Amino acid sequence: MVKVLIADDQELIRQSLGIVLGNDPDIEITDSVGDGTEVLKSIEQKVPDVILMDIRMPKMDGTVCTKEVKKRYPEVKIIILTTFDDDDFIYSALKYGASGYILKGISMNELKKSIMTVYRGGSMINPDIATKVVRLFSQMAQSDFSIQVDEKGSDELTNSEKIIIQCVGQGLSNREIAGKLYLSEGTVRNNLSRILSKLGLRDRTQLAIWAVQTGILLKNFGDYR
Repeated sequence: MVKVLIADDQELIRQSLGIVLGNDPDIEITDSVGDGTEVLKSIEQKVPDVILMDIRMPKMDGTVCTKEVKKRYPEVKIIILTTFDDDDFIYSALKYGASGYILKGISMNELKKSIMTVYRGGSMINPDIATKVVRLFSQMAQSDFSIQVDEKGSDELTNSEKIIIQCVGQGLSNREIAGKLYLSEGTVRNNLSRILSKLGLRDRTQLAIWAVQTGILLKNFGDYR
């Protein structure tokens, strides 16, 4: 069962999401709160698997809260669920470690699918803003902004690890990587943890940006071994 925390400053939305998702046998609603400070207090009592996070909330907005949550609880997955598709919001959310960015108005079936995908290690980007994400990644790759990694760790990456990095850069989930490379999901998770540790990166979003910036996506490293 996936434990989900709902964070939105509109009570009606919180209640609606809580009722619909709470009736799903695969989902447990841990809490429903109205701003980022309440998110941090709630997590101290019960850590969720996934947070549905609004962007514009009082006291602490969704982007700042995402940053704080990922700093304290890196294993918690965050889906930004918002009405805003502003470039700055998208960039900040992904930079701080969000695994999904979805616009409100999505069907409940699609929302549940997004929760399950993110819970399993994947990423979900609303189709309406996917082109913006691609453009943002392209701009970051061509600008002075860069993801800093441990150079020694980078030099020690094996070809097999670089192939996994390519998969992450392509937006594949752990399950999809496992299927593509004929591995178990556990093996993929372990390899990904080792890669992040080697490079000194926080999460797969940073890894994906680094993969774009370094051109790893365009290289051929042979077959996975």
